[in-house]
Amino acid sequence: MMALWTSSDAAGATGGRVTREWQAQGVSIDTRTLRPGDLFVALKDVRDGHDFVAQALEKGAAAALVSRVPEGVSPDAPLLIVPDVLKALAALGAFARARTKAKVVGVTGSVGKTSTKEMLRAILSGQGRTHAAEASYNNHWGVPLTLARMPVETDFAVIEIGMNHPGEIAPLARLAKLDVAMITIVAPAHLEAFASIEGIAEEKAAIFEGLVPGGTAVFNADMPTTPILRAKAGAMGAKAIGFGESEGADWRLLEARIGDEATVCRATHQGKPILYKVSSPGRHFALNALGALAVAEALGADPMIAAHDLGRWLPPAGRGQRERITLDIVEETYFDLIDDAFNANPASLAASLDVLIAAKPVDGIGRVGGGRRIAILGDMLELGPTEIDLHAAIARHPGLSAIHVIHCVGPRMKVLHAALPRGQRGEWVETAQELAPRARSLVDAGDILLVKGSKGIKVSLIVDVLRKMGQGASPKEGTL
Repeated sequence: MMALWTSSDAAGATGGRVTREWQAQGVSIDTRTLRPGDLFVALKDVRDGHDFVAQALEKGAAAALVSRVPEGVSPDAPLLIVPDVLKALAALGAFARARTKAKVVGVTGSVGKTSTKEMLRAILSGQGRTHAAEASYNNHWGVPLTLARMPVETDFAVIEIGMNHPGEIAPLARLAKLDVAMITIVAPAHLEAFASIEGIAEEKAAIFEGLVPGGTAVFNADMPTTPILRAKAGAMGAKAIGFGESEGADWRLLEARIGDEATVCRATHQGKPILYKVSSPGRHFALNALGALAVAEALGADPMIAAHDLGRWLPPAGRGQRERITLDIVEETYFDLIDDAFNANPASLAASLDVLIAAKPVDGIGRVGGGRRIAILGDMLELGPTEIDLHAAIARHPGLSAIHVIHCVGPRMKVLHAALPRGQRGEWVETAQELAPRARSLVDAGDILLVKGSKGIKVSLIVDVLRKMGQGASPKEGTL
């Protein structure tokens, strides 16, 4: 197997000093997931990675990237010593990008970055060797780590780029030297760090600063902030491609039929009809999939093959995954769980509610008799000074009356709880830990239950309890 990194290449990329020659097959920042032959990068975050270098070498790391010889590690151990480990990781990423002929796409947006990254992985893998991060590595260390892990022989690379504060996206995009940059949507998120939605749009549009000459900007064409994105693409000399439902979209969604297990879509591009299916219910998935098809064509992939291979995509756990929880194998009783407990802002919550509203419960198999649509909604975090109004506005969501019961978790969701009609109002609790022990009593066979909230509110604890109710619970065949 060809080495991903030799000691000479790594030293040349970083300007560091090697203690002795080595070869690495991968790059790791965590001893818990490190594989033998990896280069261990001793980043300093919550804990100092230098404290784990000895353990990494014991587990079979080929070498360690450090800024000093850690205590308990021999000076002649396989090390690459640099002044600053994070800057050295970025240098490895830049070197890896420069030595490959891969076409690289960067994906950002307020909602849907990770799921769209995975759609692109599924679409592009059938047309070339495709590299993308296994997890949501989209920050100041995640992007360079993803690049540093990219094999020389890669044909396509998909880089997820996120942000929490102004000025974060452009440097990461420039590091990745993007052939195509995609913005899924601009929505209220991280408003604590931005004065307005227009400020968020300007930060997202900064991804276009990372485009190589002749690059392509792909973005949602349906938003009030779309002109900001289009103007930025023009300023960077990029080809601008819009996707969406509006008449001016280059890739236009004409119909999305949302079923229990999939969304069947009809679209058009340059007068040609496009039919595709997304293996998950949701108009937001349908739109981002259309954007992914636009990206694939811009990268030189065959759009017809791409539309077919889109069917291989499954949403990641905690991001809209739907699974059937079997309560009794003999009696064939079950409920369906939509696990969306990883992230929440007004746009993603609205999309998740639409999926629940469109879903069909099963009557006649539970204690209650009629199957119900149930939502457990946790606080949306980092929304800034208008957070209370944004939570209260959920009560005005179109079609919300189709949801039988809504339980609310967190201090911000208390305002929604108060705004709901009495018959629809479930429990309100301050924390997910309070509701988790009672979660079993909230659901019955035949129900469809959505759990949604920001990661910090920990409604995933409720998901864990619900999942343990199952006898051999597994994702529904053909879904998610």
